Amino acid sequence: MFDKIFLFGDNKDTGQSWIRVGRGDLYRADTGYGFVTERNRREDGLLRVPELNSAFDTLYWYRNEDMTRIGEDASGCYVDSDGIMAEYAGKMGQEEAARVNAGEKRRIPLCFKCRVPHQGNYLVTVHADAGEALGKTFVFEGRRKLVFAGGVPAGKELHLTFRVNVCDIIPRGQTEAFEDRTVDITVVADRPRVSRISVEETECPTLYIAGDSTVTDQSAEYPYAAGTSYAGWGQMLPAYLKGNIAVSNHSHSGLTTDSFRSEGHYAIVEREGRCGDFILFQFGHNDQKLAELKAGEGYRDNLCRYIRESREKGMYPLLVTPLARNSWKGNGGCYNDLLEEYAGVCMEVGEETQTPVLDLHGCSMEWIKELGLEAVKPYFYPGDFTHTNDYGAYRMAGMVARGIRKVCGEAMSRTDGTGGYRMLSELAAGAQDMPAWEPECGIVLPVKPECFGDIENPDGEEDPFAGFDRLSEPASRADILAMIIKALHYFPVNVYNDMFRDVVGHEWYAGTVECAWQNGIIAEGLVEDGCFYPERAVTLEEFLVLAVGAYQGRRKLPEERECVYDGVCRDFARPYVRAACSLGLAGNDGSGRLDEILTRGEAVLMCRKMKLQ
Repeated sequence: MFDKIFLFGDNKDTGQSWIRVGRGDLYRADTGYGFVTERNRREDGLLRVPELNSAFDTLYWYRNEDMTRIGEDASGCYVDSDGIMAEYAGKMGQEEAARVNAGEKRRIPLCFKCRVPHQGNYLVTVHADAGEALGKTFVFEGRRKLVFAGGVPAGKELHLTFRVNVCDIIPRGQTEAFEDRTVDITVVADRPRVSRISVEETECPTLYIAGDSTVTDQSAEYPYAAGTSYAGWGQMLPAYLKGNIAVSNHSHSGLTTDSFRSEGHYAIVEREGRCGDFILFQFGHNDQKLAELKAGEGYRDNLCRYIRESREKGMYPLLVTPLARNSWKGNGGCYNDLLEEYAGVCMEVGEETQTPVLDLHGCSMEWIKELGLEAVKPYFYPGDFTHTNDYGAYRMAGMVARGIRKVCGEAMSRTDGTGGYRMLSELAAGAQDMPAWEPECGIVLPVKPECFGDIENPDGEEDPFAGFDRLSEPASRADILAMIIKALHYFPVNVYNDMFRDVVGHEWYAGTVECAWQNGIIAEGLVEDGCFYPERAVTLEEFLVLAVGAYQGRRKLPEERECVYDGVCRDFARPYVRAACSLGLAGNDGSGRLDEILTRGEAVLMCRKMKLQ
């Protein structure tokens, strides 16, 4: 039976089997334990795979720096995050330091890794004996699953006990499962510290999670800031489940009810899942992009099959309706529910199969509508309208936990009568009392300091317009829609519902037109006798109508004012052209020719100007 206790720093306590860990003990495969820093991450490629580690890695311009300088004293090992960040700020001029450090406070994590003998569940205790305040503190297990968020004042000890699941996983970009045999513990604070960590085998139920990018364990760059870190609600759920259960998240970006099976993720759950375990399914965001996975057809069939197969193994399935997007129509207008059909079918399947359904879609949508387009943005990754940051994911996980508490508390087991759902409900009992974790002011994406010179991003920076060629040729309406959808982060689809007589489903632009129509981008003045004319060369006026039509679903337009083009633009286009002038998309001196045909290159330049940061 695996049972290890690690004692950190210059601690005088003794224990017969305790393993002492000093500041210089970095993780190596032969020792099987130690800290993970920039140094050993550079030396060992496997330590850079997020799904096999803590899922924290430095911003690319720091990757050759040794930022995680570990100290030790009688109370354990620590990182002086505040001091190190101040040191780096000192290398910059005052103006640059203010620009680089704008927004949230950023922190350096302390990551510890321990190899275990096999897959399964482990009981972990983390103890930090801090005479000084740790400040705002976060503890993550595995691939960035949150188990604690709160403050640790001076004179208070941090003492946590929780269960983790160690399980093979298919990393992003891979087609085969990778072996995972480590427990990873990460502490983030102003001065993160660990005094003692114990890891021992345990028997407990496992909650498996199947889903897409809104659910998955997203990685994060450091120096860490919660607002600029992508996060799925599945990785925040462990913080709400207090007691005898471990969470194993096999969600991945881009997955559908079909590809979760076909790409091998479900095979891992089938192999490792045991009678009495639970499995949550949340899909829809990517299913709606595929004609074969329409809500009432392939999507429904796949959910029913997952439910049937889970019960055959003695597992308890639960359905979760898809997380709502921050999607709106018009200038601060009505909410645009693009997932309503999938949420509805999910609810229907739950009723038909007597499976508990957690209506995350309904809860999150009402919350988004209550706050509004702008006020809810701090809970989403900057410039993204689908994917939450850590704040938003924590909030969504709370909705899921409260759904478990309510829905599962009302349900008996549909498979063997043991009341397993009720047990899960009891584990979420504390969801109502969890501390708030609200956005700090000024969520700003990190900026590379000038003192690091011309360091290139090893992962590359995607140019959303790189695929647009033939820049001297006239731009068509379909071209413009494709550019605008990329620039403003709309959600492309591969389904077409025949709303225009001259657009058929097999054309390359059919999904683009569908996306634009769903989001209210195509003004009525651009439609003639039920036709959109997607291949027609676009004028500057038409570009501005389409661009502003899309922009107003992402940001509130400035107050409408007269402009120099009022006498030359068409009546339906006038509000759009006025807004375009205020936004700087049209020359305020009247030099623009509204009837002039735009080239593809000119359109790209204007879209770059409009692109959300």
